[in-house]
Amino acid sequence: MKLSEFKKSGHTPSLLASFLYFDISFMIWVLLGALGVYITQDFGLSPAEKGLIVAIPILSGSFFRLILGVLTDRIGPRKTAIGGMIVTMIPLFWGWLFGNTMTELYFIGILLGVAGASFSVALPMASRWYPPHLQGLAMGIAGAGNSGTVFATLFGPRLAEHVGWHGVLGVALIPLSLVFITYVLIAKDAPSQPPAQPLINYFNVLKMKDTWYFCLLYSVTFGGFVGLTSFLSIFFVDQYALSSVRAGDFVTLCVIAGSFFRPVGGMIADKIGGAKLLSFLFIGVAVSMFGVSLLPSLAIVTALLFFGMMCLGMGNGAVFQLVPQRFQKEIGVITGIVGAAGGVGGFFVPNILGTLKQMTGTYAAGFTVYAIIGIAALILLAIAQISWRKSWAPKEKSA
Repeated sequence: MKLSEFKKSGHTPSLLASFLYFDISFMIWVLLGALGVYITQDFGLSPAEKGLIVAIPILSGSFFRLILGVLTDRIGPRKTAIGGMIVTMIPLFWGWLFGNTMTELYFIGILLGVAGASFSVALPMASRWYPPHLQGLAMGIAGAGNSGTVFATLFGPRLAEHVGWHGVLGVALIPLSLVFITYVLIAKDAPSQPPAQPLINYFNVLKMKDTWYFCLLYSVTFGGFVGLTSFLSIFFVDQYALSSVRAGDFVTLCVIAGSFFRPVGGMIADKIGGAKLLSFLFIGVAVSMFGVSLLPSLAIVTALLFFGMMCLGMGNGAVFQLVPQRFQKEIGVITGIVGAAGGVGGFFVPNILGTLKQMTGTYAAGFTVYAIIGIAALILLAIAQISWRKSWAPKEKSA
């Protein structure tokens, strides 16, 4: 694959629009996690409650990903994205001007899930503009919009020191409005937009084993990435007694690894095959999370989390190098379904870490469990590959 070929293919403005939409939406989606230390101080939450409050937007994002995935196939990604950004403004206004009770905070978290559902829109828009052999890179570039977490974890705590966590939600309306205007001006739906089908037809993919394989694999890679992103600031403050801003800096370093290596994962998967790459990455996830469970020094744990998040980020790109090859006509809804599974995984990660910390008094148990999950994903991938060899052939290097 030559970059010159990639530049000549597709529609660069729409690819950029997809990235910007996903980037700003992802930043907003994880804001409660980035501001978690400030929120928990205001409400005096227990470890388990801390895990729950930062996980609510992730879980609701799973639900909304299904809705936006179907809308993407029926009315196109451009209209769906515009509507999604308008809805996302509601919880930001609510949290900025009100949000003084736990009930309000729960509803704000639920509505922030619409921002997380941007995944189901941005990736299909990018994918439909490019031929199959370039989709891993195209979807990796659009998917690198999860780098929005970097802005949330780096600037969120710093702004909160001056304007409070309510004020940060208000400030987030500014970049969202700018991206909204840009998206309206430059985004275009691809000519390959499939015709609308009866609603029931979109969910026929649930009858296929491959759908569930992708869901489980993505719940580990993306679920781990977004779940850790939402919880690590609390982990660094509790375990290593860092200040909120300092903890945000360490989280940002880890998030950078997961975000910017996603397109690298897609590009490598285009060359050697997504399944082969995932095999190595799941081993990396298991080893790094087991190392974190030993709770070593701050420098070592940061290095381990950086490596683990890099593996998870590349794994996200690898999974979605495979998905469009298997589900070309249903890419919108399958992106929504698989993305929803990733969100469910992301909901469980902070809850596992928070609950086991409350039960055992240490974070070691939670990270050990996630290391075991990495091994389980490797076994599942081996089982899936047996099925794939019989029914379809994911692109491998020999192809």
